[in-house]
Amino acid sequence: MAKSIAVAGVTGAVGQEFLKVLADRNFPFSKIKMLASERSAGKTIEFKGKTYTVELLSEDSFEDVDIALFSAGGARSKQFAPAAVAAGAVVVDNSSAFRMDPDTPLVVPEVNPEDVTQHKGIIANPNCSTIIMVVPIWPIHKVNPIKRIVVSTYQAASGAGAKAMQELIDQSRDVLDEREVRKEALPHQIAFNLFSHNSDIGPEGYCEEEMKMVHETRKMFHCPQLAITATTIRVPVLRAHSEAINLELTNPMSPDEVREILSKAPGIKIVDDRQGNYFPMPLDASGKDDMLVGRIRQDISRSDGRGIDLFVSGDQLRKGAALNAVQIAELLV
Repeated sequence: MAKSIAVAGVTGAVGQEFLKVLADRNFPFSKIKMLASERSAGKTIEFKGKTYTVELLSEDSFEDVDIALFSAGGARSKQFAPAAVAAGAVVVDNSSAFRMDPDTPLVVPEVNPEDVTQHKGIIANPNCSTIIMVVPIWPIHKVNPIKRIVVSTYQAASGAGAKAMQELIDQSRDVLDEREVRKEALPHQIAFNLFSHNSDIGPEGYCEEEMKMVHETRKMFHCPQLAITATTIRVPVLRAHSEAINLELTNPMSPDEVREILSKAPGIKIVDDRQGNYFPMPLDASGKDDMLVGRIRQDISRSDGRGIDLFVSGDQLRKGAALNAVQIAELLV
């Protein structure tokens, strides 16, 4: 059944990816509203052969809207999502505003699609790093429950938005041309450098990005005591995040058993060519819907066979944001 949809934050990197995914998946809509801030209101956008004028995002934007896809930042989500719900829309929110709200389901369709039915008007899209991790580990967890996760991320500039992506390009040119490097979107030079994720550090010494991976995974897995430790790093990659994941399982499991499970799991492509030394790379993951999974091997630091290592690359703008939100909208349809 065709729905009336709205895209809030349509001119941003994720908002533009929303439109690409909606078109790629031929999402059934009867009409669509393009919404953004004052800075972008009045601009025009071409979508599926038609020209749309970007409207100002306001509390009055959601009359006759069935599904509102939000990627306008946490503050705007908190401000405008309740108005959308009051108007009768279901909000799929890409910000962190509602993720840990106990009344708001946090959903990855490959993991916990059934939680969608528990919404009270808002469904939260998890953090991109969390999504890229849980899609490949959930199928393993269903067969052999995970007891502990150790994850290190290699996060692309795309995770900080379109301005950060452009800053990586500009800084790379500046470095190569021996010009002064300018920093605006990110706090440190990203070209030819890497640094700890630039979110606030909490009292435990973990940054917000790391704690998002902990809390969000526990919520979606319905495992509040699941042991997780994360280290999140920003790297000079334009698009697509990568993650090194170490799992402690309840029972022994071989790499071949893991490959067999993942080969049948949705949203995953195994890239694990040991002979050719070819494994997941962000270049290969960019623009793709599937998570690329490789380096599947036994943790040799353990003698009990209960440790597995993986390396994953996934497009932060696609499955890490826009695709996941549209998949949630498809569940609603």
